[in-house]
Amino acid sequence: MPELLWAGKYDEHHQIIGPPRVSLPFQTIETVNQSAQERQTALAARHAGHAPQWRNRLIWGDKKYVLPSLLAEFAGKVDLIYIDPPFATGANFGYQAQVHPDNGNGKAQLKLDYQPNLIEEIAYRDTWGGGLDTYLKWMFETLTFLRELLAESGSIYVHCDDTASHYIKAVMDGVFGDMNFQNDLIWRRAISHNDSRRYGRILDSILFYTKSGEWVWNGDAIADPKSPEELLAAYPSSDDRGNYRADNMTGAGASSGESGKPWKSYDVTSRNRHWAPPMTGRYAEFIERQFIPGYRNIQGVHDRLDALDACGLIHHPRNGVWPGLKRYADSDAGNSPQTLILEPRGFTNFSAGRGEYSNYPTQKPEALLERIIKASSNPGDLVLDCFVGSGTTAAVAEKLGRRWIAADLGRFAISTTRKRLLAIPDVQPFQVQNLGRYERQAWQQVGLELDCQRFILELYHATPLTGYQWLHGSKAGRMVHIGAVDAPVSLDDVQKVVAEFRAIVGSGADAPTTNGVDILGWDFALEADTEAKELAHREGINIRLRRIPREVMDPRAVAAGDVRFFELASLSIDRQADQAQHGVTLTLDSFIMPPEGIPDQVREKVTHWSQWIDYWAVD
Repeated sequence: MPELLWAGKYDEHHQIIGPPRVSLPFQTIETVNQSAQERQTALAARHAGHAPQWRNRLIWGDKKYVLPSLLAEFAGKVDLIYIDPPFATGANFGYQAQVHPDNGNGKAQLKLDYQPNLIEEIAYRDTWGGGLDTYLKWMFETLTFLRELLAESGSIYVHCDDTASHYIKAVMDGVFGDMNFQNDLIWRRAISHNDSRRYGRILDSILFYTKSGEWVWNGDAIADPKSPEELLAAYPSSDDRGNYRADNMTGAGASSGESGKPWKSYDVTSRNRHWAPPMTGRYAEFIERQFIPGYRNIQGVHDRLDALDACGLIHHPRNGVWPGLKRYADSDAGNSPQTLILEPRGFTNFSAGRGEYSNYPTQKPEALLERIIKASSNPGDLVLDCFVGSGTTAAVAEKLGRRWIAADLGRFAISTTRKRLLAIPDVQPFQVQNLGRYERQAWQQVGLELDCQRFILELYHATPLTGYQWLHGSKAGRMVHIGAVDAPVSLDDVQKVVAEFRAIVGSGADAPTTNGVDILGWDFALEADTEAKELAHREGINIRLRRIPREVMDPRAVAAGDVRFFELASLSIDRQADQAQHGVTLTLDSFIMPPEGIPDQVREKVTHWSQWIDYWAVD
């Protein structure tokens, strides 16, 4: 069959180049909404050798690491996948956050338009950076992993628009097989869109594929109810059970078996027909549920007809024609779902009043995901979305009683999803995870030829130093320490940096010319920031803790010169223990945001430190 080709699809032996497979262990950052009692019960079960209780997962990380890392546990176990990947050049993957006032009136003084950091832009918008070839390769690798994760009875929905839907379909035909293509759903996301030089673009495509010829399908769950007028026209007769119509109970062709013999006074073989009362299907289930328990276990055709007749489910006409099965209006789930979805529509400036709207670009309505999840999964099934964005898939899966795994590269996406889930009443506990130091270790081993410390020093524009254990470089008279790849900077590390700094003051060519030390770390221990500031005050040293950003792991970010090292924020908490009540009161005293990287328009609008805090939690 014809094949879609892109640069780099085949190697020199004409073998398809599969995606890189780096499987890393996940690190659980927190378990959200879990009580202390639940935590102790889970720990006891684990120590007793029992399988751990299921926890839904919210994962921050690049899908090129997240998806292969999920395979060990979830290959062939995901029942439904929905993804809304980037599919258009120039798409806006920014985020709008509100800066709230301190006067308590609940109205925002400022809306901050957050633009994604460079690594997010590379992974999303700049997926098109190498042209269509790089996009197709990126999509092929993603879909390859998703197919391996999908259960044999599973389904996948890929949301796209006319920019790339035809290309994505060709890639999906190659990965899933064209025989497993089920539908191209058309969603009207808006009523109109004005364009002065072409037709207004108001439609999205949602490509629906399955992994095999047998898949979960609950079409009745999303059927559109018929109007009273439609029901009356479709079911014109009535009895004491309600409106019904008389359906044919015969099939084409004569039969020599029982189904071809006359029943009561009716002989269907004279017209080359045979008896065919329903034995399977939705209406047979309805008969068994409402009227005749065990109906589908009745094997004899005449026995089945007798049972239907005894229950008053056969309509006997007066003019002597064949009897018909009474099909009641109450069994009609509605009009079967069609490939054109007119409702719900997307969000606009005029429809943003829905409680679910979070001002997140590309956000999809919950009602749209509800249709998909109800149709292609059952309660308790596992749903996956690796471009979760504002969290719609996870939120709807939670509300519908499905298990879920949600992942995204953007930190704002994870934060938005976390908050959204916590707003759901009685939300089940879920884990927030990342690949942490393991992702960095993989990067260091595979993608970095230079010494890690020297590489970070170069990006920080610092001069490397030799002969010291804890001081690795200098910049503008300040000493620089680079934290380990596989461990957070601890208070003990800070103390050793300070001790070595004190030992070299005033001696040698490398002696510091200021009393400043910059400590760069991938992660910092919980107490490191506060304790480091207290230590700095006692020692009279100016210590700055700065985070090494994830951007350093992407060569394109490095080449673009857009790597930034920002100082950590500082939080002050007052703790008052109440011995009598066996409790503790925590009060946030202050929260200091370093000015680096904060737009002037934001700093000018913030009048109280509490306006910086989006939410806070206690572990």
